[in-house]
Amino acid sequence: MWIKICGLSSAEAVAAALESGADALGFVFTDSPRRVTPLQAARLAAPIGGRARRVAVARHPPQQLVDAILADFAPEVLQTDADDFAGLTLPASLGRLPVWRASRGGALPARLLFEGAASGRGELSDWAAARELARRTELVLAGGLNCANVREALRAVAPFGVDVSSGVEDEPGRKSPALIARFVATVRGASAPGNLS
Repeated sequence: MWIKICGLSSAEAVAAALESGADALGFVFTDSPRRVTPLQAARLAAPIGGRARRVAVARHPPQQLVDAILADFAPEVLQTDADDFAGLTLPASLGRLPVWRASRGGALPARLLFEGAASGRGELSDWAAARELARRTELVLAGGLNCANVREALRAVAPFGVDVSSGVEDEPGRKSPALIARFVATVRGASAPGNLS
């Protein structure tokens, strides 16, 4: 199970995400209590090395911001709403994680992140719609996940991965190292062979 801890804004949270074995660490560059600058993100991400993927998280970013993120932070993946990618000039080497907020027609990307209408507010996404998409592509489930409901979400959706932000916070924008560790352990335990049946 692929796990992303999103909205990291402190060295302690980054350390907790790495120690817990998260696969990807997300840094937010849009209006949010978790927002960081590209230079702040670069400093926070310095300990990551090759231990996890560095994900730049945006929503409707202008090209100027994307250029600054690429220059100063050098992410491996850009996450933003699916329609945003058409208007951006990006290097071919940059991974893309398009965000879908509802079922829609057309071809599916190889991997997508599915969440509700609002990001980072703890609102559950539509698990029924997510499950349908998860049958056809690598779906990363986001939106309102936490230690108490993620096991149920895994059973309901059968996603490729999960993404958590507000669900591992003591207050908006302040991650709890203990909750990060517990969330990752819960997901790893729940997704072990035979545990989701």
